Amino acid sequence: MIDLSEHKFRSAVGFTLMELLVAMTIGLVVLGGIAKTFTAQSRQNTAEEQIGQMQQNVRGALDLMLREIQMAGYKPVGGTFNGIQTSTSTTLRIKLDLDSSGVATDGTTDDISYAFDNSTGLVTRTLNNSGASATVADNITAFTFTYLDANGASTTTNTSVRRITINITARTAKPDPSYTSNGGYRTYQISADVTPPNLAL
Repeated sequence: MIDLSEHKFRSAVGFTLMELLVAMTIGLVVLGGIAKTFTAQSRQNTAEEQIGQMQQNVRGALDLMLREIQMAGYKPVGGTFNGIQTSTSTTLRIKLDLDSSGVATDGTTDDISYAFDNSTGLVTRTLNNSGASATVADNITAFTFTYLDANGASTTTNTSVRRITINITARTAKPDPSYTSNGGYRTYQISADVTPPNLAL
């Protein structure tokens, strides 16, 4: 007769404590690696989203300014106003006769001002000296208008302006912990020239 007691005993034996500890250690290492990868990917996605928002913010503002400044001095039925009313490094006020009324002070949207406030980091747009300004860009760290005359020389005389250069530097709304420079804030710089054809008329 075959004695199966020893066979039954061996079949009932499970993992030893050492085997269980090894398995748990391996599992924890794998989970740790997955968690680390997930965290890194999440931070990368957040950083890319911040950069995308920053670039979209600046490009949208620049596109608006270029389109409107290009129309400075527009007066299809004549007029005596100058297209450039104020020209400083951080403020530009232009006039244009959008409704062909012959004047640019009749309450229509043909008096436009752009201004940069370094203390708030905002670029704002004001219509017809209404005092109510709309924000066109935020988180701006540097912003300048540069004015050139017909010969390409720098000028501070409104009637001599023929070309305007806009320089903008923006930063992300939130710092990136993995970016060690600039306090964690990533920056984006862009510039563009605009030559309003009506300023020469």
